[in-house]
Amino acid sequence: MKIRFSVIVVCLNAGEELKKTVDSVLMQRYPAYELIVKDGGSTDGSLDAIAGDERIRLVVKEDSSIYDAMNQAVSLARGEYLIFLNCGDYFYNELVLSRVAKETLKYRADIFYGDLYRRKLASTDISPDKVNDFLLFRNVPNHQVCFYDSRLFGKRAYKTKYTVRADYEHFLYSVKSEGARCRHMNITVCSYEGDGFSETSENKQKAKEEHREITEEYLGKKVYLYRFLMIITLQPLREKLAQSPLFSSLYHKLKGRLYGKA
Repeated sequence: MKIRFSVIVVCLNAGEELKKTVDSVLMQRYPAYELIVKDGGSTDGSLDAIAGDERIRLVVKEDSSIYDAMNQAVSLARGEYLIFLNCGDYFYNELVLSRVAKETLKYRADIFYGDLYRRKLASTDISPDKVNDFLLFRNVPNHQVCFYDSRLFGKRAYKTKYTVRADYEHFLYSVKSEGARCRHMNITVCSYEGDGFSETSENKQKAKEEHREITEEYLGKKVYLYRFLMIITLQPLREKLAQSPLFSSLYHKLKGRLYGKA
């Protein structure tokens, strides 16, 4: 039995990064996947580099946002598990899908998630083994390392009213409303560029506003305790260390030891 994956890439005038992301998918040794490239109408010639490749399902259609584009792609997906890669994100190596497929056959879960390599910081962000309410409050694994059972999106797609945090909201919806089972894999899934859509100064502020609304909906009064815990555990300082080119690698190694991964 082979698990089929749907790899979804959404783009608009992505330049050469589109081809690099696509190439990282096409180099996978595991054969049972489809690659859906959903483009919003690029005019920069980026589609020319991938046009005509029979391994790619290219869809060019206008969309209202990045999450609307993702929803359009999800509606076309035929795989049992979905993963979303942004342009500039690459699979860490050619064995990612092979290794994830083994995990999906060995264990039962609705969301399999791995670790994230941050190229600009040359460090690996190791995800925790357990998904609990405090993790859901702090932040969930990046969607670039998550493989979702497609049935989670069959019930409900991304809420496009959230312009920055819709993927975060959907993760909490899946766990808290649908009882999704999560499993961490000791696999580095994605090589992540950073400085993406959600990391502009404007969107960082929007992300904070959406985070507050989403966590209050799904976690209720627990958010007050969690906010206090974030303060006394020096979260702003830890975030700066995690994002520092000088300290990031050491910080994530120490965090990995805390999680029992090193």
